[in-house]
Amino acid sequence: MDRTILHCDMNNFYASVECMLDMSLRGHPVAVGGDVENRHGIILAKNYEAKKYGIQTGEALWQARQKCKDLIIVPPHYEQYLKYSKLAREVYADYTDQIEPYGMDECWLDVTGSVGIMGSGEKIANEIRERMKFELGLSISAGVSYNKIFAKLGSDMKKPDATTLIPKETFREKIWDLPASDMLGVGRATEKALSSYGIHTIGQLANTPPELLKHRLGKCGVMIIQYANGEDHSPVARQDYEVPIKSIGHGITTREDLENSAEVWNVMLSLMQDVGHKLRVYEKNAGGVAIDIRNCELSHKQWQCQLPAATHSTSILAKEAFSLFSRSYRWDFPIRSVTVRAINLSPQSCPQQIDLFTDYAEINRRERIESVVENIRDRFGKYAIMPAALCRNIKMPTDREIELKMPTGMIS
Repeated sequence: MDRTILHCDMNNFYASVECMLDMSLRGHPVAVGGDVENRHGIILAKNYEAKKYGIQTGEALWQARQKCKDLIIVPPHYEQYLKYSKLAREVYADYTDQIEPYGMDECWLDVTGSVGIMGSGEKIANEIRERMKFELGLSISAGVSYNKIFAKLGSDMKKPDATTLIPKETFREKIWDLPASDMLGVGRATEKALSSYGIHTIGQLANTPPELLKHRLGKCGVMIIQYANGEDHSPVARQDYEVPIKSIGHGITTREDLENSAEVWNVMLSLMQDVGHKLRVYEKNAGGVAIDIRNCELSHKQWQCQLPAATHSTSILAKEAFSLFSRSYRWDFPIRSVTVRAINLSPQSCPQQIDLFTDYAEINRRERIESVVENIRDRFGKYAIMPAALCRNIKMPTDREIELKMPTGMIS
């Protein structure tokens, strides 16, 4: 029996929520932008009125204003976006319990079991669209097909507020002439590799010998050929499914460029306070650390290393991250942003293989001390007790942080 899969994508989500909450914004070109003072001055989202002027997500605010002098830029309100994302999923839950998020504003729904009661997948999608407009004041685009890849492709084909059906019997006529880059799994690097072989459309990709792309792209090359032929059998996760946490990280764009190693240490130590806290919350130990450094020329590099012993100690993780930075980064340019991550996570209850050269007593001592610090912060607030180095001006931004859980299993 063929499945019936929906992909629901909330149109211009951030900007739509802002226009819904503030009626005076409707009909005007509106963009959600970062904080210029904290150097987050880029377009995060825009509505369709702003899109008509060629404004793109990710471009600088000053560039957007050059394209549209009447552009209204509002700051992001992540609490509201999380709220409406949750409300949307409550609507989806009336039709199925198989709801798999793909970011804050997109979800796959497997409504195979509901078709006999509620009608076809297209009918269900249209009903959800109408409910979204009536109950939340937001619009969605929906794709309906027999697998997740084609459902996602369908939701992108018509926007805003539309339903696109891609049937199993006629999918070749419907999508094979579309650019290969329209399909999930074909990013910029993959598109470039495909173009070098003269592969530009989904149909050309579908008819490519698997051995050719396997040589160039490995397993991913074979996988996207299967996707193009409609051979995606991946299930839609249940609503209560918890994605395993693969890494825990925190990154920031500094208010001013970092000019020396001492300034980098202060930022890394500050970021690792949050990483260490989340490791304790999720009861995880880190077996390694990873860093991502972006300079003032906006080029970035990543490095990672293993730890001698898995730990959730903030100070140990911070020192390892800084040591990795010190031996890896060449000071050709000042630094604009820093990201640190705890990787190779394992449960804190998991036994470890010890060796003769690691001071496990010192690691345990640090973890116990920091547990006391955590208890003080839980009682009196995040900044009740902190390293003395962080009491000075360390070029960290002052805007409020919002924690997001990404569908990839990364906590940010």
